[in-house]
Amino acid sequence: MTSNFEIGQILDGKVTGIQPYGAFVALDEETQGLVHISEVTHGYVKDINDHLTIGDDVKVKVLQIDEEKNKVSLSIRATQDTPQAKPKQVKPKQVDVEPSGFNTLKDKLEEWMKQSNYNKK
Repeated sequence: MTSNFEIGQILDGKVTGIQPYGAFVALDEETQGLVHISEVTHGYVKDINDHLTIGDDVKVKVLQIDEEKNKVSLSIRATQDTPQAKPKQVKPKQVDVEPSGFNTLKDKLEEWMKQSNYNKK
């Protein structure tokens, strides 16, 4: 019965089963397809049960049809808008400022040299 569908077609379906690897979606009375876990939504899906439950109405896109095996591969995420990338945080450029109130090593070295010469006399 897969001949009723075309690759790229967007359909309404109902989730009929959930497995750790994906969800089965009924497309009509006779045909079910599989939404692989990677096609559930944009981003990483650790547990498909966090996104789908049996009986959910979903919009799916037909990705692949294998008429010999009577299998239909589906995607939910292909029917969703791609999330906008968050703008990167720009760190302010660090400016080297000479610390006030502190002597530089050069100044301290000169001071130590004078002190060491003073103690030799």
